[in-house]
Amino acid sequence: MRSRLYAKGLVPKTSMDESVGVKHLRLIRPIKAPMSAFAGFRFPPEVILIAVRWYLRYGLSYRDLEELLAERGIEVDHVTLFRWVQRFTPLLVEAPRPCRHSVGGHWFVDETYVKVSGSWRYVYRAVDQYGQVIDVLLSKKRDLQAATASFATVITSHGEPAEITTDRAHALVRVIAELLPAALHDTTQYANNRV
Repeated sequence: MRSRLYAKGLVPKTSMDESVGVKHLRLIRPIKAPMSAFAGFRFPPEVILIAVRWYLRYGLSYRDLEELLAERGIEVDHVTLFRWVQRFTPLLVEAPRPCRHSVGGHWFVDETYVKVSGSWRYVYRAVDQYGQVIDVLLSKKRDLQAATASFATVITSHGEPAEITTDRAHALVRVIAELLPAALHDTTQYANNRV
């Protein structure tokens, strides 16, 4: 029985119950230090990170990146660079997330239209008082249904704001009155210029 528990990574620890004077033998799982994401790689983390950053920032091919690193005395194959990019890109994307503010209570919402693949689409965008983009929705139409979909996704993921600033678009006014009756709705001229 004990050998099976030890095989699962549990180790014995004795503790003393001082009120009764009885020793207890408990099996606990030891806390392991987290493994580095770079453990087991031949190159130092600085080299790996600079290669991945150059690839993502400058749009270089793997062979161009291989050549740039070779000029700096680092001999790496383009296939290795491909594997590094596949493995470490999610880490670089997730790194700044803890630095983001939590979504503020004052939202600036606006809609505009842009040309996407040759056809015009409407973009609904919500920004908080810190200038942080909360949500973006692309829609074929600028109507009540698109505005409702935009607000519904934002509210479910970030909660309800205390104040919303928009222009005087009729669809936005109706949606805010229906979905967020407690929120203060500001539609004064030039108030939404932040977006």
